[in-house]
Amino acid sequence: MLAIVALLILSADVSFLSANPEGFRSQDFTHKRRLMVEHQIRRRGVTDRATLTAMETVPRHEFVPARARAAAYRDGPLPIGYGQTISQPYIVAYMTELLRVNAADKVLEVGTGSGYQAAVLGEIVREVRTIEIIPELGKNARQRLERLGYENVHVKIADGYHGWPEHGPYDGIIVTAAAEHIPPPLIRQLKDGGRMVIPVGHPFFVQNLVLVEKKNGKVTTENLLPVAFVPFTRSR
Repeated sequence: MLAIVALLILSADVSFLSANPEGFRSQDFTHKRRLMVEHQIRRRGVTDRATLTAMETVPRHEFVPARARAAAYRDGPLPIGYGQTISQPYIVAYMTELLRVNAADKVLEVGTGSGYQAAVLGEIVREVRTIEIIPELGKNARQRLERLGYENVHVKIADGYHGWPEHGPYDGIIVTAAAEHIPPPLIRQLKDGGRMVIPVGHPFFVQNLVLVEKKNGKVTTENLLPVAFVPFTRSR
């Protein structure tokens, strides 16, 4: 099934609150997560048990602006400030499943954003290294992930184009911003037998979600479905 993610740009910065807004209880969010997984994810064909469990476990409402928490489990992306978005739940689950990683693996993420995708991966794998180029987002994500207990997720504020080579190679690499080409440093940091999922194309038009596989030193790519992600930002 094809899924198109709407591109939302928010020009104004948005602050986060750690406490639930008045009128919401933890059990309300738990119920919303279960419905999200059943109706938005499982019914669209995601079957990997670890992915489904992670999506049902991670408190998505903690990773969106306080004023958007009522919409945290809806079927779509949400703006998180600084011109960035948190991806549609289905896309997060779909990209996670595509990596085919397990509990012993190490994953690199480029584009931390609010930290949600990193948290989902952190529920599944041994270690997540995630890179964010926007300092404010990176610092907020690091604090949020620490507060929520994700000790196996490590945040770096840097240009993600170059990856995080000193901790590679990685069993899986996931990129959550649209690049006009697949960065060669990321291909080099992908372990043989590993997979990378990355949206590729012009940032202001529909891109293709691309699956990259490395086997016996040979790299293959496959276009999977049309998506629209925020642009891959580089340092100047």
